[in-house]
Formats: sequence, C-alpha cells, structure tokens
Amino acid sequence: MELVEIVQEVRGGAVVVHVSGEVDSGTVDSLSEALTTAIAEAPSHPARCIVIELDGVTYFGSAGLNALLNCSEKARAEGVAVRVVATGAEVLRPIEVTKISAILPPYRSLSEALAVTDETQ
Repeated sequence: MELVEIVQEVRGGAVVVHVSGEVDSGTVDSLSEALTTAIAEAPSHPARCIVIELDGVTYFGSAGLNALLNCSEKARAEGVAVRVVATGAEVLRPIEVTKISAILPPYRSLSEALAVTDETQ
C-alpha cells in the first residue's frame, strides 16, 4: 500500500507537485520520480519553476530531505527554480534543523510561492 499521494498540476506558469502522506525510505522513490518529471516539464512553462507543496505530509524523514536537495541541484542545473511550501511541524522542523531552509526557504502558502518573481529563489 502506498502511503504517499502525489498530484502534479500547472498553476501560475509553474509546475506544482502536491504531496500528502508519509515521505520516508519506503515512499521516497515515488516522490523522486514525480520531481524528476516536474524538472523535465518545467522549462516548457513560463515561470520555469517547480513548487513542491508539502502541507499534506504527515511524516517527513531524511529520505524526503535528500529528495528535496537532489531536486534542487538537478533543477538549478536545468535553469529551473524550486520552491517549497510547508507550514506543518512534521516538515518544517526537519528542514530547519538540517539547515536546508538556507537553500530552500519554506513558503507559507502556494499563492506566496507562486507570487515570487525572482527566479533565483
């Protein structure tokens, strides 16, 4: 049984990846595949951006953190910006404790992440 659900859409010229459920070593491959697909698709949209919306995530382990970092590196190599939306402690705490927030600062909402026009974010 899959404990993570991932839905991708295009909104505001960006590729948005909505993630809910548990992101751990057993489910991270699904997330990684979705992020790879989003990176490939993002250059064909005006914002050249991926927004990873994690508000529905109930567990976020080290595998999820690594997936975010790998996505960020691959996307930047392709000229694609990556933004993360996270408000729950299950996701924010690991991002802050590991200092990944210095690379991928979490946004408070999808609309806030989509409103950013600086592609270096």
